[in-house]
Amino acid sequence: MAAQYYPFGRHRISESEVFYTTQLSFAFVNNRPARPGHILSFYGLSLIQSMSHVLVCPKREVKRVADLTADETCDLWLTAQKVGRQLERYHNATSLTYGIQDGPQAGQTVAHVHIHIIPRQAGDFENNDDINDEIDLKEKQLKRRLDEEERQIRSLGEMAAEADEYRKLLS
Repeated sequence: MAAQYYPFGRHRISESEVFYTTQLSFAFVNNRPARPGHILSFYGLSLIQSMSHVLVCPKREVKRVADLTADETCDLWLTAQKVGRQLERYHNATSLTYGIQDGPQAGQTVAHVHIHIIPRQAGDFENNDDINDEIDLKEKQLKRRLDEEERQIRSLGEMAAEADEYRKLLS
């Protein structure tokens, strides 16, 4: 049986990176997280030690938020809410940053609507709004990699292990 992939702009996201799906949306681990988690393995058990950064997007390839249907908009945000709630609990976070770059001038590097969800803790950035600069930096780095046709930053194994942990939260 062939592996299933989800569209993400001109890229394909492996089902091993996807940890939650609905009829209209899917959530997956980020290739270049602003708050990377570290996966530790002990006696066959995996544990994500620190914060991570995930994405939620519609299954249909949609470039801009205004192009979403009402059902897709509702499903996307309800999915982001559910995923965010579980990640916040899992990481013992105290807050969440939700972010969207809607169009290239807003910093969107993949032409497919997506919501960044980043668990937060007190003091994780010197200035709270520095998270936006970090997201912009990661997006610019990703765009350079995409332009060079090199998307893979973390290994598929690392991302699959993280997705497996998150899948347990939402099943």
